[in-house]
Amino acid sequence: MAGDRDMLFTPFEAAGLRLRNRFVMAPMTRNFAPDGIPSDGVASYYARRAAADVGLIVTEGIGVDHPAALGRESMGGGASPVLHGDAALARWRDIVAGVHAAGGMIVPQLWHQGVIRVPGTGYHPDAPSARPSGIWGPTDKAMVPPDYLDAVRDPSTPLTDSEIGDIIAAFARSAANARAVGFDGIALHGAHGYLIDSFLWQHTNMRDDRWGGGAAARALFAAEVVRAVRAATAPDFPIIFRFSQWKLQDYDARSAQTPDELATMLAPIADSGVDVFDASTRLFATPAFEGSGMGLAGWIKRLTGKPVIAVGGVGLSKDLQSSFAQPTVMTDNLALVADRMAQGEFDLIAVGRALLMDAQWVRKMRDGGALDPFRLEAYATLD
Repeated sequence: MAGDRDMLFTPFEAAGLRLRNRFVMAPMTRNFAPDGIPSDGVASYYARRAAADVGLIVTEGIGVDHPAALGRESMGGGASPVLHGDAALARWRDIVAGVHAAGGMIVPQLWHQGVIRVPGTGYHPDAPSARPSGIWGPTDKAMVPPDYLDAVRDPSTPLTDSEIGDIIAAFARSAANARAVGFDGIALHGAHGYLIDSFLWQHTNMRDDRWGGGAAARALFAAEVVRAVRAATAPDFPIIFRFSQWKLQDYDARSAQTPDELATMLAPIADSGVDVFDASTRLFATPAFEGSGMGLAGWIKRLTGKPVIAVGGVGLSKDLQSSFAQPTVMTDNLALVADRMAQGEFDLIAVGRALLMDAQWVRKMRDGGALDPFRLEAYATLD
């Protein structure tokens, strides 16, 4: 069945997720949520993609119920949504209903910017940014503008044990709210240098208490967040955990240097109640470690035994970072996706920018039809 793209359009079921196909809409920051409340256009934005046969939609990052969760960060301003407060919850309830009416499923990506947040910005500018060790991390390879680095490079006070507990509780409250408004599960943003990931990475977590140390110890915060989310929802409520090696502080970073270290780091997270892992990479087929052609998604699936979503470069000729500076075109690389899936590397494939450019992308890839072109202007719209 290698290379047979038909398998991408077959149903998938795991951990309470019953999807009509293997396509997931990857989370993408949109910044159309004044005061944290999704604007009127957000509901139709997601519903259009569900109506065009996207199996599972993962929303853009949604700030958890903690004062320092959101602020200015390198990818945009302060108009990201929240999942608390009557107005925001009412709007999310409508958004979820619209996706369900279109035959899709939807989960919110719960997000805490952590060290990436610029101090003094966001909905609660007086709140100090949350940093495990009070540092932003290395700056020589940072994927952010110089003025941004100037705003975040100064060290601050590390999180206290009680402050860490408050943040874990904030994730739990937001997860309970998600279930209450009808979402089909939870996605946790544990990647790209944001808060959960900053505990996993040795260059932002230099703590000498129970929250720091070796790979397993650095995973404790992530595991406790998962446990709290599980306790606040239900035993059968799906939990997806996004993991990456790369960070906004360093595109070439690695939280785990070897497969053994990756296994040590992921084991407590998997055991805490994760149902599906989401392996975020620049290009989904890039080998994760020397000596093997297998991508990060394949390693995570092999080491944890959990279903895995792969993501990175599907439907486009350039990876995310390159697409802002180099000509990028829509392309069809689903044969390679199907080949890797047939080999058992992953179970689902997430598509981000291609679906941002063309809401009908999944349907057109199945039935044929001219794809809308890649255009940077799409990042500023809710088409």
